[in-house]
Amino acid sequence: MLIRRLAVTALVLSTLVACGNDDGAAPAASGGPQPSTESIVSSVKKDDALAAGLPPAIASAGKLRIGSNIQNPPNNFYAEDGKTAKGSEVDLAKAVAAKLGLQVEYSDMAFSSLITSLQSGRIDLTMAAMNDTPERRQAIDFVDYFTSGITIMVQKGNPSSVKGPDDLCGKGVAVNLGTSQEAYAKEQSTKCVAAGKGEVTVTSTDSDTQNQNQLRTGRVAAILNDLPTAVYVAQTAGKGEYFEVVKADPINGGPYGIGVNKSNPELTKSVQAALQALVDDGTYGKILAEWDVAQGAIAKVTVNGG
Repeated sequence: MLIRRLAVTALVLSTLVACGNDDGAAPAASGGPQPSTESIVSSVKKDDALAAGLPPAIASAGKLRIGSNIQNPPNNFYAEDGKTAKGSEVDLAKAVAAKLGLQVEYSDMAFSSLITSLQSGRIDLTMAAMNDTPERRQAIDFVDYFTSGITIMVQKGNPSSVKGPDDLCGKGVAVNLGTSQEAYAKEQSTKCVAAGKGEVTVTSTDSDTQNQNQLRTGRVAAILNDLPTAVYVAQTAGKGEYFEVVKADPINGGPYGIGVNKSNPELTKSVQAALQALVDDGTYGKILAEWDVAQGAIAKVTVNGG
C-alpha cells in the first residue's frame, strides 16, 4: 500500500479499510505441520543494481518497516513464541528485503489503521493480504504479488469427486454468511439449473467451525472460502487429515498488493523489481509451494493492476 494523495477524504478512507482482507472469518483450525522456508529465504542474495535504485532514506536506514495485521494464516501469523511473525507473506517480504540488501521490521496493527500509518510515514510498506482495489488506489499504490479468490475445499480423498465449479451442481455447499463466496454459490446454482442440472444447496452460516463440521460429516460436499484460508484449514484441521483443497485456479480471482506511499515512487519501483527478480529466479514459486498456495502465483509483477 503506497502513498497518499493530498486530500483523501475520510469517506474514502473508511471505504478503503472496510474492503480489506476481505471476506470470511479467521480460520478455526490449528495444530497442523508448518513448512520450513528458512533455507529458501536465507539463500536470497543482494542485487546491487536493484539496491542502487532505493530511496536514500531507505538505503541509509537499512530496513523496510512493514505494517501488517498478523493474524491471518497462512499469510501472516505468530509462531509458537507469540513474537515471531511467519507465513507466506512474511517469507516474501524477507526475500524482497534481502534482494535489496535490507532487513525487515514488522509492526502489528489493526487492519483499519494500515493505510493511514503508511500515509503518515510510520511504516514504509504494508503487506497484509489486502486486495488491490480502485477505491484503495485513491490513497495508496500497490505492488501486486498474489492472486486470491474463491477456492473449493472438500473432504480428504474428495469422495464427492468435486474437481471444479460444475461439479457442485446437485450438491450441498457451505459458505460464510454475507460473503462473496455465498454470492458465487448462488450464482453457480442458477447456472446449474439453467444447464438442466441440480441446484447447489447453499448453507450459509457465520461460523467456520460449523461449516467444517458439516463438511466432515458429509452434510455438504464442499466449503467455499478464500484461497489462503482454505489451504491453511486443510493443512491444520485434524493435523491435515480432514480436508483438502481442489487444485484449480482461484474463482473470481483478484490481486493482493504490497502498499507503498504514493509520494515514494522510487520505493514502489524497487519493490516491484525485486519481487519480479524473485519470480524469475524461482524463489517466489518455492516459497508459495512450501505454503501450498502456488495456485495464487503470478508470473508478472504489476503496479496497481487490480
